Amino acid sequence: MSGGTDSSAAALFLQHEGYEVIGVTFRFYEPEGDTSYLDDARDTAHILGIKHQIFDVRREFEEKIISYFINEYMVGRTPVPCIVCNNSFKWPLLARIADEKGIFYIATGHYVRNKLYNNSNYIYTGLDKDKDQSFFLWGLGPDLLKRALFPLGRFTKSQVREFVRQQGLLKMADKKDSLGVCFCPGDYRSFLRNRVPKSSFNVGFYEDVSGHVLGKHEGYPFYTIGQRRGLGINLQVPMYVQAIIPGKNRIRLSPLSGLYCNTMLLKAVNIVSREDFDNQEVICRIRYRKQSVSCRVEWLSKNQVKVFFCVPEHSIAPGQAAAFYKGDRLLGGGIIEQAL
Repeated sequence: MSGGTDSSAAALFLQHEGYEVIGVTFRFYEPEGDTSYLDDARDTAHILGIKHQIFDVRREFEEKIISYFINEYMVGRTPVPCIVCNNSFKWPLLARIADEKGIFYIATGHYVRNKLYNNSNYIYTGLDKDKDQSFFLWGLGPDLLKRALFPLGRFTKSQVREFVRQQGLLKMADKKDSLGVCFCPGDYRSFLRNRVPKSSFNVGFYEDVSGHVLGKHEGYPFYTIGQRRGLGINLQVPMYVQAIIPGKNRIRLSPLSGLYCNTMLLKAVNIVSREDFDNQEVICRIRYRKQSVSCRVEWLSKNQVKVFFCVPEHSIAPGQAAAFYKGDRLLGGGIIEQAL
């Protein structure tokens, strides 16, 4: 229970369905010491008449998620902190707490569904396509999927707000949605400047695909693959970041045509079943809300695959995530290692 609308609504729905609910709130990160979300979670739990516990994991969050976020930019990759947090940190924490209490089911306020297909649990996209969060949960393994409850997946956000309002939780019903990364809701460049020594950011050079210098940039960590705006350089044609070269502190620029590729490598791959990929095309989503393309997948090892796009795709950024779908069924995903 984060103190927001969705987690409060999830607890409420489960209670109405007859579950005995225990609320858990994690202290991950508190900008400017704001702890009002703790009061909101406590108040909601009190109104619902459920047990509620708070776990302070700010140190672990700093070590495992924030450090990862910073380190990825500093080696020229683009991180996916919400995916890493959900799959490698938050859900394992919830499972550990549930196990200690002898509780089987674990529930969150994600807008996804959990259904059986061929005797295996799969995540399906939420019915509210504008709120669907399946892209962030491809890393959950079968043991967690068997225990996962997602009560909001069958509703739209407006229906959830109305239900909460009807139950008298007016403050929760009208709360604004949280946007962006919880510890870095604004420009990540400002976050890096506040966290990393200034000596780590040195002026470098833009170059074209032939290696010719085009101008100066502020330091390679401040740029991402596919970026066009904010380059601070005026050229005759629109140019995009094609590659980041940390060792030389160089940023390679090219026209958009130079960002297309036919294949990519994924690491840290997690799927439900290889049968979903055998001799058939699946949909690969490279961005949360866009860039869905048909592809075929070849296994290089248990956790590494090569993806062949049916049509070329652009702006494939190492460090970002890719998820596989068949219709509205999430098959799995991985972290982009390299565009080929």
